[in-house]
Amino acid sequence: MPINSFIDYPMSWRPVIEKRGAIYKNLAQQLENDIKSGVLRPGTKMPPQRELADFLDINLSTVTKAFKICILKGLLSASVGSGTYVSYDAMANMHLLPDMKSQQIISLGATRPDDNSYGQLRKQLQKMLKEENYAKWFDYADAGEMNWHRQAGALLLKREGYAAPVEDVFLTSGGQNALMAALCSACQYGDKIASDPETYPGLKTATAMLGIKLVPLEHCNGEITEDSLVYACKHDNIKAVYLMPQYQNPTTHNMSEGLRRKIVEIAKKYNLLIIEDGTYNLSVEKKLLPLASLLPQQTFFIAGLSKALSPGLRLAYMAVPKAYHQQVRNALYNMAVNVAPLMSELAARMIVSGDIDITIKQHQQENKRRNALVNDILADFTCYGDENCLFRWLLLPGELTGEQMEALALKKGVQVYAAGRFVVGKSIPTKAVRLSICAPQSVAELKRGLVILRDILKIYM
Repeated sequence: MPINSFIDYPMSWRPVIEKRGAIYKNLAQQLENDIKSGVLRPGTKMPPQRELADFLDINLSTVTKAFKICILKGLLSASVGSGTYVSYDAMANMHLLPDMKSQQIISLGATRPDDNSYGQLRKQLQKMLKEENYAKWFDYADAGEMNWHRQAGALLLKREGYAAPVEDVFLTSGGQNALMAALCSACQYGDKIASDPETYPGLKTATAMLGIKLVPLEHCNGEITEDSLVYACKHDNIKAVYLMPQYQNPTTHNMSEGLRRKIVEIAKKYNLLIIEDGTYNLSVEKKLLPLASLLPQQTFFIAGLSKALSPGLRLAYMAVPKAYHQQVRNALYNMAVNVAPLMSELAARMIVSGDIDITIKQHQQENKRRNALVNDILADFTCYGDENCLFRWLLLPGELTGEQMEALALKKGVQVYAAGRFVVGKSIPTKAVRLSICAPQSVAELKRGLVILRDILKIYM
């Protein structure tokens, strides 16, 4: 029997579970079900574990095990001295909705470049397929060929400001594949890594799958603070930190050079690994200093091509610290054996020929056209992001939340992504939505979508 009476005692959660089999698994499943059904809303503070154990008349260790399962799934977020909360991104972890491909929907959801890249890619591909030995691109990868592909990757990384040795450069089947390989190599089940409080959703799904706990870092003036990173190192025992210093997704923020250098010093002091995502670096005209150039021995640097060339070109280059070469090699082999030689050769030729530079300049021109349109139509609202950015971070007026704006926009035929899709743990989502400005097939379609959004926003001013 419970020690205390809970008849009139206020509790945020009163589960009913089957006390047979693995009770901790039953309790964890009940918690997940109650979050899914809306019984427990994001931000709800959970009862203390000892109190819940008393209420259910079970051992404290049983509750602890159940909570740990849910923490690793991203459903709960715990911090010393504060308690345990239902994560604000709990529902996002379970329901990452795909883009709605429909003629009636103007998609401003998933980030992608405009279609200018396809012309140069087509020319290169046509040349390859006219060569006498074209069939080799449909076979398993040849070690000799792949070596010059890595050289092309090193050339691309140098273009971004990081002169990585060729032997440190690995080919991966896209940025997400690279991220998974880095996480598998750097962390084990139950480890913790830190990130911005609102971050790339692919990081959240990857860490949830691998049983890695995400720790959100505090922000000040749009970027993480030195103190929050030090605190996470000391008290959360984080193994690594994931950062997107240039055009941070979703906030568009560019990290100051001063903070980059401070992060490197902290990483040195606490033996902290850095996963630096350079997904949007190629879109920028003014390159900033990569963290990897300051601390190569502790930094995984990812340079993907999906935002610079095309989403269907599933290829990314990752510079890997020498101590982790074998782990990354094993991870990549187990996930995909090797990258597709056709894609790898195509990307290498785009880089070495300079066609990628032509494509990027075309993208930059289109980005400027579209961003000028955003600035004009949404002039009465705060919308972060500059003329080169592929997406914008729109702050919402009045009491309008991101979740509400996403739903209202979709009813009017426009898809945007609310801040809740990006939020980590118990961080409170910004009242904002992300707009992918190059996703619409034309400037005219983008204009129609922006006008619809503006009309919705004016109601709440």
